[in-house]
Amino acid sequence: MRSGVNSPTTPTLHRQSLVIDGLIISKWDRSVFEDMRRGGISAANCTVSVWEGFKDTVANIADMKRMIRENGDLLRLVRTTADIQNAKRAGRTGIILGFQNAHAFEDHLGTIEAFADMGVRVVQLCYNTQNLIGTGCYEPDSGLSGYGHEVIAEMNRVGIMIDLSHVGAKTSKQAIIASTKPVCYSHCLPGGLKKHPRNKSDEQLRFIADRGGFVGVTMFPPFLKRGIDATVDDYVEAIAYVIDIVGEDCVGIGTDFTQGYERPFFDWITHDKGRHRRLTDFGEVRNPEGIRTIGEMPNLTAAMSRAGWKDARIAKIMGENWLRVFKDVWGA
Repeated sequence: MRSGVNSPTTPTLHRQSLVIDGLIISKWDRSVFEDMRRGGISAANCTVSVWEGFKDTVANIADMKRMIRENGDLLRLVRTTADIQNAKRAGRTGIILGFQNAHAFEDHLGTIEAFADMGVRVVQLCYNTQNLIGTGCYEPDSGLSGYGHEVIAEMNRVGIMIDLSHVGAKTSKQAIIASTKPVCYSHCLPGGLKKHPRNKSDEQLRFIADRGGFVGVTMFPPFLKRGIDATVDDYVEAIAYVIDIVGEDCVGIGTDFTQGYERPFFDWITHDKGRHRRLTDFGEVRNPEGIRTIGEMPNLTAAMSRAGWKDARIAKIMGENWLRVFKDVWGA
């Protein structure tokens, strides 16, 4: 079946729903922001740091805030969950500042509060490989360091959500246990549908959920069961698989849209620190049919409806669950 908005009730459902994307790392410009509004995105965790250090990350944040100001007809900066709800009411997209690597903290715990004051609200501990905190998913996992325990405590204190999507299994387990607030896999897929170093086993999914954590399900094609042949219905299948394991109250979406990027970008992110060891080869990257662009996000609610999901479940998965867990972590 070709994917699309087939049900006459689905467009209304999508317009009414709070839509929160747990991870977008697109090439930021007005065309992407316009497509976010076209897709009805109420808010998204937007990557502003991967391998950059403190100084360069601050520069990235300054650039993003400038873009938010210059595109104020489309965007709002998110510091609280109320900002997400206000963005929805105003027909804007809320920008949540997020890191995919805590490398930017460097070796100074004080930078964590500094970044929180700048508006950073989600930080992934590691990106694929080792840093001062722990280990990523593409190399032998030595677990959470002593400094890593201090980082988690400080992130809990200042209200930054801990993300474990690219983090190794041992480091993730120790981080889940150490955190006093919910942590997340902002963008992952189940290893039960496709074995891959970036996918999470049923056991890992249960472990994070049983301890109050959250799972954002991605649609990044190299990790999907059918790869570049996948459709939006395959994405719904993956979300349903995770729901069957952990329940519908701690699952959301984390698409990992890379809109605007071409092959050099994917070569960059598959190398350790961006320039040395090649960790993996994604091959061709083509999003599932029916949701190839952010603007096609209404097709996801349509596919959920077509799969027989009740409106209440769809509303939870599309954004209500993320809103609740963000409030638990951010405190507002």
